[in-house]
Amino acid sequence: MKLTKRQEEILQIVKEEGPIPGKLIAERLSLKRATLRPDLAILTMAGNLEARTRVGYSYKEIEGEKYSKWFEEHFVREYKAHPIVVKNSTSVYDAIVQIFLKDVGAIFVVNEEGHLSGVISRKDLLRACMGNQDLHGIPVSVIMTRMPKIITVKPGDTLLLAAKKMIEHHIDSLPVVQEIDKGTHTYKVVGRITKTTISRAFIELAER
Repeated sequence: MKLTKRQEEILQIVKEEGPIPGKLIAERLSLKRATLRPDLAILTMAGNLEARTRVGYSYKEIEGEKYSKWFEEHFVREYKAHPIVVKNSTSVYDAIVQIFLKDVGAIFVVNEEGHLSGVISRKDLLRACMGNQDLHGIPVSVIMTRMPKIITVKPGDTLLLAAKKMIEHHIDSLPVVQEIDKGTHTYKVVGRITKTTISRAFIELAER
């Protein structure tokens, strides 16, 4: 339902001050109570407001707003899993073994200092398997996605931001990183967040 400007103003007042009697809402808008009655009735019937005798009007959150708010108030650090990492020199064959043994969609590649240098997905490994190449002799550094093209999240980021990044960039998992040097894109991998993580968080919220 498309709201009028006055209806939006009413909702904002009730959000900030509710529960609030209709008389006070009218005073805030410098209008007569009778003028507001149709708007209040529409907003109540639409489920935006809840009216209680002797109490007044309260804002009624719709389900989508509740979910969005919950995901904005919960953070990556609370849900991150242990990262699966390999070194630059690891062979593609060994990376394939790791990704299937750990049953993950992607593994993260680190350099000798332990800093994030790349990401390898199942698609990358499948692509490398095509042809007659010796997978034991090819290092993962040849096929990985390199910094700074890697999409990351930090422990203090919200689950909502993590979910948006995965959807926007069409990826299944994100490395959770601690920034070492922003200028050189140097990060330490401290965890991972996946679409499965987000799904579990969503189920947790629904069960509450």
